[in-house]
Amino acid sequence: MKRVLAALFSIAFLAFFMTGCSGLRLVQNDVTAFYSWSSAPPGPGTPYRFERLPSQQAAVGRQDQIEGLARTALAKVGMALDPAAPRYSVQVRVSTLAIERWPYDDFGYSGFGFGRPGMFLGGGNRGAAFGMSFPLGFSEPPYYRRELMLLVRDLTTSQVVYETRSVSDDVQPETQAALSAMLDAALRGFPQPPPGTRRINVEIPR
Repeated sequence: MKRVLAALFSIAFLAFFMTGCSGLRLVQNDVTAFYSWSSAPPGPGTPYRFERLPSQQAAVGRQDQIEGLARTALAKVGMALDPAAPRYSVQVRVSTLAIERWPYDDFGYSGFGFGRPGMFLGGGNRGAAFGMSFPLGFSEPPYYRRELMLLVRDLTTSQVVYETRSVSDDVQPETQAALSAMLDAALRGFPQPPPGTRRINVEIPR
């Protein structure tokens, strides 16, 4: 058994080491998209402009950054930014939630008083005991749940004709490369993506 465990540990360590040395980071996205084009789907060069909520207008710097990344992603699927003569408007929103973790939360470790809080009940020759256990040390660094929403509105009818949502969990803080990966994933299959939620993985430099 010890040899089996040692072999498994060696394989896991080697895989981790090779992944860490590859220079690439995987951004996993759960993407759900819907479309209802009032006419033919947009072709190459279709013009659009960005639309902002009042809360986004108050955060000009961050929204400028997000829309700059969205412009690049939209250009890859044939859309062209043209605020002077747009056919559609595009609204893009990003929210991030930091989630705290207990030590060893990923491994379900609960031995020797180092895992999650818990209760214990014991007995022996000298009676019984009851108590509670708490993990030693502070929590692990948080992981981040990011949600990106992109809406396309037909300016002739004021109807939303394309909606896509990408959700990604990551232990790394937000970077422009990660947001770009989420945008590329959210627009995969544009303008007529398949139904249902899809797992789309995008590799970016570390």
